[in-house]
Amino acid sequence: MTASRLEFNSDPGLADSFDLIVIDHSEPRLNAMDICSELRQRHIEVPLVVLAHRAQVPHRVEIFNAGADDYLIKPIDPEDLSARVEVLLSRSDRNKRAEVASHKFGKWRVDFRTLALTHGSSRVDLSQREIRLLQYFVENRGKTISRTALLHHVWGYRQTPLTRTVDVHVLRLRKKIEENPREPKFIITVPGFGYRFDG
Repeated sequence: MTASRLEFNSDPGLADSFDLIVIDHSEPRLNAMDICSELRQRHIEVPLVVLAHRAQVPHRVEIFNAGADDYLIKPIDPEDLSARVEVLLSRSDRNKRAEVASHKFGKWRVDFRTLALTHGSSRVDLSQREIRLLQYFVENRGKTISRTALLHHVWGYRQTPLTRTVDVHVLRLRKKIEENPREPKFIITVPGFGYRFDG
């Protein structure tokens, strides 16, 4: 279960029921620093995202030190918030399970340790970026992933630049793994949003 808002009360253990918590530091009844500190002291490792007004920026370092995973200043861009949530949930999910070392899909087998994409005795070379992109797709197979989330997680951008780099790299990857890149079976385009990996 994902929480977009949590009414913090005398039972912080309730937080363990959520996948992620967004704390609005602007709410008079919510002190993000106290909430983050309390949850971390109780060894609750749920990702914490804090929202605050620009005037509260000087407290950002203290809130991070208290255990927050991310901090956004209002007004919030919904797409930016969505992408950051996706990244944190993905990171949290990866920490809960062993990292995918290899994966088979269709006629292909990809080994993320050796950076090898093979079909029988044939091998296709992938760039470091293509490997990271494919690994992120594999780890999130079946899920719809926004372009913004890909820029944040695979490229490491903190902000969201206006760029077509995701589409360019997806096209290159499709040419290597799809029998017909114009009618892909593995990397599916989700119009107006991003991609989904069905391999």
